[in-house]
Amino acid sequence: MNKDQVEGRLETVKGHIKEAAGKVVGNKKLEAEGRIDQVAGKTQSNYGDAKEKAADAVKKI
Repeated sequence: MNKDQVEGRLETVKGHIKEAAGKVVGNKKLEAEGRIDQVAGKTQSNYGDAKEKAADAVKKI
């Protein structure tokens, strides 16, 4: 696992928590921030996954 994968997954979890907190307190802005954090986290972790696959492919050569 690389840095981008870890940070991306943490950002996704943070987004889930923010979204849930926003729903509980009725704060639409916090909910939206949570959804944005989730998308950013998924994007970063997907980038990390791609880097990992590329590194694995290079090792096989």
